[in-house]
Amino acid sequence: MAFDYKKEYKEFYMPKNKPSIVEVPKMNYIAVRGKGNPNDENGEYKKSIELLYGIAFTIKMSYKGNYKIEGYFEYVVPPLEGFWWQEGIEGIDYSKKDKFEFISVIRLPDFVTKKDFEWAVKEATEKKKKDYSKVEFLTIDEGMCVQCMHIGSYDNEPKTVELMHQYMQENSYELDITNNRLHHEIYLSDPRRCDQTKLKTVIRHPIKKVNIKR
Repeated sequence: MAFDYKKEYKEFYMPKNKPSIVEVPKMNYIAVRGKGNPNDENGEYKKSIELLYGIAFTIKMSYKGNYKIEGYFEYVVPPLEGFWWQEGIEGIDYSKKDKFEFISVIRLPDFVTKKDFEWAVKEATEKKKKDYSKVEFLTIDEGMCVQCMHIGSYDNEPKTVELMHQYMQENSYELDITNNRLHHEIYLSDPRRCDQTKLKTVIRHPIKKVNIKR
């Protein structure tokens, strides 16, 4: 049975549809940066997803070839994720999708080193005759966050975010979004195959304890 990160680490991928606090450890990702409306068929976001999966499956299927990754075990490719922001806008304005900037990511198993990643980029480039130069090996240490399962359209996310922020404040935390700590989404449903009202998305925001002055 292939190792499934969603099932083995439910605290990170399968939260309830009510807010909770989570401590997220440092993880390595395949990443592609870009900007623009994610719904644009010919936009950077759709292209970033193609690049990510090209590398993700090259690594996953590496055991069938000559290149051997030390510590490799069979696994299910983790879900697509995204870190989002808009320059000059506090929070997220869903009416200005063309202003989005993003880092699209897929988690890497811990046994994958940067050297293995670089092999995969070279291998995919040669075999698929495609330019993978935009793909990078990225380490992210999210730390303390508030998260919640959002059910429904991406455009309705503000309602879930409001619940998260209410919960955060009630428990003496404050939002800590910075240049390095961003609005984070984990996509558990394929919008091409799932009714918009049933889409499952984990929403995660970085937080810190309120500094109470005495």
